[in-house]
Amino acid sequence: MKTTTKELVLISFFAALTAIGAFIRIPLPYVPFTLQYLFCAMGAIILGKKNGMIAQLVYVGIGLIGIPVFTKGGGPQYIFEPTFGYLIGFIVGAYIIGLIMYKIKKINFVSVFISVTIGLIVIYAFGVIYLMFIENLYLGATMTIGQSILVGAVPFLPGDIFLSVIISIIAPNIIRKLNKSGIISGYKISKNEALKLYDKNLDELLKIADEIREIFVGDTVDLCSIINGKSGKC
Repeated sequence: MKTTTKELVLISFFAALTAIGAFIRIPLPYVPFTLQYLFCAMGAIILGKKNGMIAQLVYVGIGLIGIPVFTKGGGPQYIFEPTFGYLIGFIVGAYIIGLIMYKIKKINFVSVFISVTIGLIVIYAFGVIYLMFIENLYLGATMTIGQSILVGAVPFLPGDIFLSVIISIIAPNIIRKLNKSGIISGYKISKNEALKLYDKNLDELLKIADEIREIFVGDTVDLCSIINGKSGKC
């Protein structure tokens, strides 16, 4: 399936937001705390697994060609930075979050929190392992996996869990409004998008359908009567 102009705009938008998130940070030893995870997760939830991952690929690619969008600059040499593993984690984590969101039937606080938490674990896994790898093999330091977790994960868990809660609160409403506004503005869903509705929660679909009905026809009711039900030409 070809990527539409709207999808390209949204991919670029979330890639830019991730870059902005890199500069909203709290300096800490080894790994600074940033808002990149927030925009990575929201991009995956709104764009889906493929486009959410592409947004992160675009962000990382722009940084590797030399544009200073990472927390410590940019350029191909950035792969030797101890924090580069987290950037790889954003790519994989976005796909995982988008994949889980695609498979769940009911989008609510709990389901979103589970999906972003699993994605966060994936991001930390790549970040912590890469941190240990660079410290030991490239920088010549001695760092165990326990030390890597201590400096590369533990200090950021409270903040990232807080961000996960925020995402879980706002994401369901955003998704509902986006789905509804797309139909109201005349968007025609594809065959694959229509088939996805089969697995969605019925109560949620009925609620959205009722909101759309209210916008188009309000609370009016059209009445009609059958004049002749025995004519044979009904």
